[in-house]
Amino acid sequence: MDGVPYFVTLDEALALIHQHPMELGVERVPLDEAHGRHLSEDLPSLVDDPAFDNSAMDGFACQYDPDANYPLTLSLAGTVAAAKIGDNVVVGPGQAVRIMTGAPMPPGTSAMLPIERCEVDETAATVTLLEAPKPHFVRKQGENLRAGSVALRQGAHMTPARVGLCATMGYETVPVWQRARVAIVSTGDELVPPGTKLAPGEIYESNSYGLAGLVAWAGHTPVRFSAVSDTEEALREALEKAASTCDLVLTSGGVSMGEFDLVRALMEREGDMKFWRVKIRPGSPPLFGTWNGTPLFGLPGNPVSSHVVFRLLVAPFLRLATGADGPAEWRVRAQLRDRVKSTNDCLTLRRVTLTSTPEGLMAHQPRHQGSGNLESLASADALTLLQPGQSGEVGEWIDVMVLQA
Repeated sequence: MDGVPYFVTLDEALALIHQHPMELGVERVPLDEAHGRHLSEDLPSLVDDPAFDNSAMDGFACQYDPDANYPLTLSLAGTVAAAKIGDNVVVGPGQAVRIMTGAPMPPGTSAMLPIERCEVDETAATVTLLEAPKPHFVRKQGENLRAGSVALRQGAHMTPARVGLCATMGYETVPVWQRARVAIVSTGDELVPPGTKLAPGEIYESNSYGLAGLVAWAGHTPVRFSAVSDTEEALREALEKAASTCDLVLTSGGVSMGEFDLVRALMEREGDMKFWRVKIRPGSPPLFGTWNGTPLFGLPGNPVSSHVVFRLLVAPFLRLATGADGPAEWRVRAQLRDRVKSTNDCLTLRRVTLTSTPEGLMAHQPRHQGSGNLESLASADALTLLQPGQSGEVGEWIDVMVLQA
């Protein structure tokens, strides 16, 4: 442990992990496979959006005349449908053209009026505009994007809207960072797979399932290993395999100060540890370092603690590798409606539910807060961000971290 930072603040821990980023490759993927990925470079639009002046709705297009009196009757010069250039329709003074949503505005027109604000005489081939046509009902060429302008930046998290925007800009494929393969190794003789009959002293292994979901939520590929028994030989073998086949290793359990906390002991002797223990509650025992050059986070064995540490340390580390702008937790202000016990030296992260009121968000702590009570996290909306020494009294407005699914 000589020289290894011990019991660091969250900010100090984040600064240390930022000194050791993962390196990921780049690939191009079809748009159908881009959902949840992260762009590896800035993406400029290949076209103007809209590509031409067009009507925002079904109606009638004409030349805008600010001095005209309404209602105003105009003769119909034709019809313009979407995807048509107007069949050489030219609209002169005293004329209008029937136009469909998205259809190009023909020469001689600069405004339109929706059909429900017009009266049409098909026999006379005229339309009466019941009010003035609107220039802002015309979508102008390039008003959303100009060809060559950057619409999405490197690291952009590809949400459905952003994938759709890529198609709008003319892309069939996009450059993205490769997904990191993240090994998940739970440790402990007491752990058995769900569905197995429990013997005395055994519990179901759950951390790897929750952590796998968090890895997938962050946009990467979880690789779950079978739980490892409490022997150095078994743990070393698992770490060797995980480090050689994955880009990042997450262990669960074995990082505290007990006799069988072998992850910490093995990392001290054979790994390269960058820090151990962080000033957060719950979740203070985590460590970070490398095993054979592969980054490794040692997470606590208590299920709530492992989830909290992932949110606070692992998720930012994964975002660092791709410059990702999401998915990410976000902070809001909420008023405590139950007293929350804080600590004098740690950031306190209690599980709370949120309700929206006219006065703002209200935070309630309805559950037992033990770090082994995963149900309290499953039913929570957010985590408190009580600073060291902050009171946590009823009525206090505090920062909370909303838990994004």
